[in-house]
Amino acid sequence: MTVHIGAKPGQIAPTVLMPGDPYRARWAAETFLDNPVLVNEVRGMLGFTGTWRGNPVTIHGSGMGMPSMSIYANELISEYGAKTLIRIGSAGAMQESIKLRDVVLAQTATSLSTPSRGFFREINFAPCADFGLLAAAHKAAADKGVTTHVGNIYSSDVFYDDRKDLNKIMTDHGVLCVEMEAAELYNLCARHGVRGLAVLTISDHLITQEALPSADRERSFGDMVEIALGAAFP
Repeated sequence: MTVHIGAKPGQIAPTVLMPGDPYRARWAAETFLDNPVLVNEVRGMLGFTGTWRGNPVTIHGSGMGMPSMSIYANELISEYGAKTLIRIGSAGAMQESIKLRDVVLAQTATSLSTPSRGFFREINFAPCADFGLLAAAHKAAADKGVTTHVGNIYSSDVFYDDRKDLNKIMTDHGVLCVEMEAAELYNLCARHGVRGLAVLTISDHLITQEALPSADRERSFGDMVEIALGAAFP
């Protein structure tokens, strides 16, 4: 048990999927895991452990933003022994070639700042995904026939961003999409020597201003969860 996670020893699996929304964690656990058990509800951040094809899996919310992700990822790794952490979440497309419902696999994550900035000090560390997970996720997506993009993403500190010039710079440099957690997850996975990946569903588009209707999100997010599970257990 930690300050933010009330699970008992042994209740967190070595493989953890991390959606931002705790209620999405509940939906994913009840939809994809066998015999999911609620193992955490401290501060309303839900975590469930069950099995997928006989493999133990925990699905635990991370909250919004890199500071919140840092809290939960740190505790899952340091106190519960998590070895594989996969963020599953939504993102906004920054390239015209990317469409709603497409899946982005974050090979690297650009950011203005992360909670690890004080740790790195003058170093501009380049956080990246675990290649084994990345390759397995790409194959899992191909097997499902899901349109997938692999490359650099942008992890933003803010949701309501007035820096239109910054968005253009990201787009001009081939950044695929924007979200709010992956860069710090990758930092922590590198620091602790564990595997990390972000699998992202495009729910809206910064260029076309399209957005995925709420009724369609659950079906599209289901592909993302299955790809993440397929990456963890190829």
